[in-house]
Amino acid sequence: MSITSGCDGLLLQCSALTLVRGERELFSGLDVSLRPGEVLQVEGENGAGKTSLLRVLAGLARYGYEGEITRPVPLLYIGHLSAVKELLTPRENLAWHVDGHADYRDSDVCAALAKVGLAGYEDVPSHQLSAGQHRRVNLARLHLSRQPLWLLDEPFTAIDRDGVASLEHLFVSHAKRGGAVVLTSHQPLRMEYPLTRLMLRAGGDL
Repeated sequence: MSITSGCDGLLLQCSALTLVRGERELFSGLDVSLRPGEVLQVEGENGAGKTSLLRVLAGLARYGYEGEITRPVPLLYIGHLSAVKELLTPRENLAWHVDGHADYRDSDVCAALAKVGLAGYEDVPSHQLSAGQHRRVNLARLHLSRQPLWLLDEPFTAIDRDGVASLEHLFVSHAKRGGAVVLTSHQPLRMEYPLTRLMLRAGGDL
């Protein structure tokens, strides 16, 4: 994978970011910069604005915030809600998600599903799968991703211990290739790799 970044080497930068929901200010004056090889964990209690921050950084929130955001590279966003279409199989769901990003063979799609523990489930209708298996279908996109920047909201939800360890290894591999990861998580990461933490506090304090 070839990683390209902005002229200053950044994959993501936001300056003086302020986000308001309703009449409540979630955070203000937030500065974030991300360079190739960096992993940023966004922490905070429920309601502190973690999901809202990721959606803003991904360009999915068009209003309610102030500040400047620069994203000079393609990104992959995976939210905490299931993006699996239940009438499709895991194979069809994954092919649909990655369509247009690159040319993938069916064998590539099946290999990605196998890496998340879904070998043998490729053609099972997704409505027959568990919540954890739905989550794995979404996360299989990481194994096909060519986007340098990953924005992941609670990627460990409904994932067992082995799956968590596998994801942490994947994050490190992506960072070592020159990519970057921003993730939210309620649990501490145990990967042996430099990690930056950003704590959001309900009420707008950082």
